[in-house]
Amino acid sequence: MPAQAPGDRLVAVGVVVKPHGVRGEFCIDFHADSPFLFEDAGRVFLRRPGGRAREYAVTGSRPHQGRMLLTLKGVSDRDAADALRGLEVAVAAADLPDPDEDEIYLHELEGLVVRLSDGRELGVLEGFLFAGGQETWVIRDPKGREILLPATPEFVLDIDLDARVAMVEPPEGLLDLYLKDQA
Repeated sequence: MPAQAPGDRLVAVGVVVKPHGVRGEFCIDFHADSPFLFEDAGRVFLRRPGGRAREYAVTGSRPHQGRMLLTLKGVSDRDAADALRGLEVAVAAADLPDPDEDEIYLHELEGLVVRLSDGRELGVLEGFLFAGGQETWVIRDPKGREILLPATPEFVLDIDLDARVAMVEPPEGLLDLYLKDQA
């Protein structure tokens, strides 16, 4: 299959967990809302973190027990599906459906400057973690320290994509955990 086309920005939407059955179908942990994403896109990209992506045509997808099952052209048996275990599943940003008016894709938030409600810069939004159904922002402060902030409406006050700034008010004591000076 051809490699990622130049200019295609890839958006991670899941991780291959394990094979399912004997005909090449496999299970992924899925971080997108639409169960029709793969069907609509018609292609996915698989890659190791930091590695080169490889494009595959989607031949089938379906929800299954809180995850997604995916079948790709060229992955025809259990061993081939098992060889994909741990790979990141991504789609081209151009293949994503347009978000609703009040929605923002997570990849659009990466690189935002994160400011506290008093205007002080907290850091830059580098990525996201998902645990227990909770979206958590990974913020890198100017000294290189990682700050994890639950992305809830009570803590994320405003997002201005045009200005590339997010305004936050972390819960009391959270920043003390991350920003205390190292002795």
